[in-house]
Amino acid sequence: MDTTRKTQIVKHLAREAGFDFCGVAQAVYLEDEAPRLEAWLRRGYHGEMHYMEKWFDLRLDPRKLVPGARSVICLAMNYYPEPRPSHPEGLKISRYAYGEDYHKVLRKAMKTMVHEMKRQLGDFSFRVFTDSGPVMEKVWAARAGVGWMGKHSNLIIKKAGSFFFLGEIICDVELEYDAPAHDHCGTCTRCMEACPTEAIPRPYEVDGSKCISYFTIELKSHIPESMQNTWNDWIFGCDICQEVCPWNRFSTPHNRPEFEPQEKILNKTVREWFEITEELFEEQAARSPLKRAGLNKIRNNIRFLKKSLGSNASENFNFFNPPSSLNKRSKKE
Repeated sequence: MDTTRKTQIVKHLAREAGFDFCGVAQAVYLEDEAPRLEAWLRRGYHGEMHYMEKWFDLRLDPRKLVPGARSVICLAMNYYPEPRPSHPEGLKISRYAYGEDYHKVLRKAMKTMVHEMKRQLGDFSFRVFTDSGPVMEKVWAARAGVGWMGKHSNLIIKKAGSFFFLGEIICDVELEYDAPAHDHCGTCTRCMEACPTEAIPRPYEVDGSKCISYFTIELKSHIPESMQNTWNDWIFGCDICQEVCPWNRFSTPHNRPEFEPQEKILNKTVREWFEITEELFEEQAARSPLKRAGLNKIRNNIRFLKKSLGSNASENFNFFNPPSSLNKRSKKE
């Protein structure tokens, strides 16, 4: 079977597995990315995300992840939700966390796809990734023609927007390679101007240590007081740079039941966040990305917002100094 036919089969199977876009890049060393990644780390833009310092060579060469790799199959799955009423107390959660944990959803879809690929193409070596290993997935998606990296560093797909989860299948199957996507940001700097923490100091470069998503999810130590009154009520993640991007006027709601909003999590009031037991949180968030942050982290995020939350929240419940019985650290923390 020639590479053209193999590639047609792969892209058909990607659609069958539920992916909205699929592109293929040649598995080679990312020579241009090496100095950029090194400079990004040197500036300390990774903050306390020390795992970013590890596996430098693996991030740049997929052949070190899959010996003999020839292709990086890049996949994108829409997660943009239907419009929903705003939270009664203004608390905001990033759209990617509305439904089930995307890692599990995409990995399941990719494994289904690989199973069918092996059935039709024969056996081959592979590994699947979705924000779960030392893979520069946005760089690969751009190389595979899926979209381009915007000035906010998110992947933008022309006439589709940026609300997409990304996944990769690195394999030793030779396929036809797509042309890299062109940049269509032009002179627009809306994402840079809209970021309330100034986390985008230069086009195409994000200071992760200043990003609201970093503060509300990744940061384990004390939140800097300099960030007070800059979060715009986000308690998990942030969508500001995507919300202002003109290309997201093309965003359309997804059709995946797994990404439907989990209202028990999204609609909690300040009082409910502090009254809920850790056992009940673990049960409700078992399939949610919020489980990664944990109940104590979310509570700390809400406390940090005390100056920007409405007066009703503080009057209804003393969330600045909740009873110790309601503020026990989880076993994982």
